[in-house]
Amino acid sequence: MMAGIKGKDTAPEMAVRQFLHREGFRYRLHARDLPGRPDILLPRYRTAVQVHGCFWHQHPGCRYAYRPSSNSAFWDKKLAGNRQRDERNEQKLHALGWRVCTVWECEVGDPRRMKRLVREISRGYNAGDSGT
Repeated sequence: MMAGIKGKDTAPEMAVRQFLHREGFRYRLHARDLPGRPDILLPRYRTAVQVHGCFWHQHPGCRYAYRPSSNSAFWDKKLAGNRQRDERNEQKLHALGWRVCTVWECEVGDPRRMKRLVREISRGYNAGDSGT
């Protein structure tokens, strides 16, 4: 069953991409040359956007970030490993001079969160740390 879970071009990711495009942002997808292959990369703003599933990346305090009761040892290890990998990749991106914005699956439909994402992306660019 897990083999059917997509790693890219998911519905939440597509919604974020469509929103950013409507707002006038242009981006690259799944940059292989960067740690963790960020979902959306905005080179002009030196910003990587990660669209995380609440369950798979264990969104703190989210009702979708539950732990399955069966085979709990496997799931504890799997989900903790996902979180650790996310943290490592984010640290590596920061070390390379990229800012990282995380959008959680449960936030994609919230217009306030999406507007905040635009402000987060634009903030660094307006402050003059665009990397150019």
